[in-house]
Amino acid sequence: MAYPPAVLFDLDGTLTDPMEGITKSVQIALHKQGIEVADRRTLCPFIGPSLFESFQKFFSLDEEQAAQAVEDYRAYFSVTGIFENEVYPGIPALLEKLHGSGVYTAIATLKPTVFARRIAERFGLAPFLDCVAGSELGDRHADKGTIIRQVLEGLPAATRREAVMVGDRENDIRGAKENGLRALGVLFGYGTGEELRAAGADGLAEDAAALDSLLQNLSPAMNER
Repeated sequence: MAYPPAVLFDLDGTLTDPMEGITKSVQIALHKQGIEVADRRTLCPFIGPSLFESFQKFFSLDEEQAAQAVEDYRAYFSVTGIFENEVYPGIPALLEKLHGSGVYTAIATLKPTVFARRIAERFGLAPFLDCVAGSELGDRHADKGTIIRQVLEGLPAATRREAVMVGDRENDIRGAKENGLRALGVLFGYGTGEELRAAGADGLAEDAAALDSLLQNLSPAMNER
């Protein structure tokens, strides 16, 4: 049993549970648009995908309204919501174990890089990460495949061929497949097993211990990229 040489992780719903901070930020942004949401749990679909596109998809905001909603979201999130967050059980130990085993570990997230780095530092994950890659603050249409590709470009070809992506939503799995990567889904985040399987996940993990086992027992990648 051996780990892949590189493991890329989504952040929200995979390493940390950001439900409180994200849903509060969305609720505030919608309030400023004249939309009241009493039950913040109904806003969990915002966790993972593009904020700009989610405001359009779930509340039919036009481009100007969605852009303003993202700005209002970040006014709260960047100060308070960013740390209304908690690390999933077993994740710090898993990252430490991977990093100590010589695995290249990275975050690949649609969250702006500046926020992802602050979160990784605040919750003690940064020492076990080789790279934190996210979107730019002004990028309305960032996609997971592009973020993953940015991480891979800094790796040797042999490492890229055997790299694995881990995430909780379909865009994590599809972004990995766009780049020829194997992908594992986690069931403790905000995507369902059905969603992850439909996107092409190579395995599903119910907790950090199961994820550790999956990573150690993945068969070698068959395709050349």
